[in-house]
Amino acid sequence: MRNLVTGGAGFIGSHLCRSLLEQGEEVFCLDNLSSGQLLNVESMSSFANFTFIKADVVEPIELEVDRIYNLACPASPPFYQADPIQTSKTSVLGAINMLELARRTGARVLQASTSEVYGDPLEHPQSETYWGNVNPIGVRSCYDEGKRMAESLFFDYCRQYGVEIKVVRIFNTYGPNMRKDDGRVISNFITQALQNQPITIYGDGSQTRSFCYIDDLVSGIFAAMNCASDLTGPFNLGNPTEFTILELAHLILNRVQSSSGLNFTGIPSDDPKQRRPDISQAEKLLGWEPITGLEDGLLRTITHFQSLFPEMP
Repeated sequence: MRNLVTGGAGFIGSHLCRSLLEQGEEVFCLDNLSSGQLLNVESMSSFANFTFIKADVVEPIELEVDRIYNLACPASPPFYQADPIQTSKTSVLGAINMLELARRTGARVLQASTSEVYGDPLEHPQSETYWGNVNPIGVRSCYDEGKRMAESLFFDYCRQYGVEIKVVRIFNTYGPNMRKDDGRVISNFITQALQNQPITIYGDGSQTRSFCYIDDLVSGIFAAMNCASDLTGPFNLGNPTEFTILELAHLILNRVQSSSGLNFTGIPSDDPKQRRPDISQAEKLLGWEPITGLEDGLLRTITHFQSLFPEMP
């Protein structure tokens, strides 16, 4: 297979690229490096069937491919809020360009959507039938509504043009290749703990999240891409085990053996209070479920972050 991975130098995209290469597949990794890092993919140049393309999905691209994984879009609030108009363009124009490429080549195309399409949910856990509670004009709407619009485009291209689509909604994911400055809760906590800085907790830390290790997520993405053609999704991909943010902070502090204290501050606008996926559809239709517990995944992730701080013991 000839695979195009947009956002391929990002956290999830780089793991996806490597896994495809290890399966003997050909990979075109497209990234504008706005939040992705060459560091994540430079070792892949040893594979003869790997090609890096520095480009932006907001511009059309001509390639002959069999599979398209559309992951391009900054996923952490500091990055996607830094240029919200560009974030919206990436989600919407990027989806159109990848769908047009799939339409021309006959490729199957997967959209990496997000749990943020559920907004600050009034249903818990969140199932794929829930339409969400999103603020359409808030500071997070460039990402939340951009991803919702991308899903709409995918299903319209499927209905109108017969494009083979797959849509996955990715919940909080962590692991090696995360940026230490990406602003996500696990990377924030580990970075602060390694430097013995106060751990920043929004609100009282009672809000909950569910954390999926990157290897589990990648296997879920492959399960969705390779399932029967009539199974379009959307599929929730995430780990349904739920933790409070305060529990996560103490777990990381214990694992790092840090002297950091806790710094409680205000909750950002539209930050969801609860987040846990209902993955029954993925279990039933894809035969997929995560297998990595949070403690095991955190140990591997902390090891990665320690390599980013060589001055630390």
